[in-house]
Amino acid sequence: MAKAALRRLAADPELPQDERSQAESAVTEDTAEAIAHLVDPFDLVSEVPGVELQQASWSTEWVDYDPDSPEWDLDEDDRGGDEEEDGIG
Repeated sequence: MAKAALRRLAADPELPQDERSQAESAVTEDTAEAIAHLVDPFDLVSEVPGVELQQASWSTEWVDYDPDSPEWDLDEDDRGGDEEEDGIG
């Protein structure tokens, strides 16, 4: 990931040198930063009908997973599944 992100940064003629240096450092130290330089959030949703992205950013944070915590309960959208598998349709 880092190598691909570094190639993309090197190929960007509009990126000022001071920003390039910071970005190069970030992508070599953090895989999430490398991915953020490779994936454009606007491209992810640009073809989705009815979706207009107003703002996008990437960030990461470490969290402790506690499977017994109600914060980690799956809600209806997270459960996935197909209604046909449930015998409907």
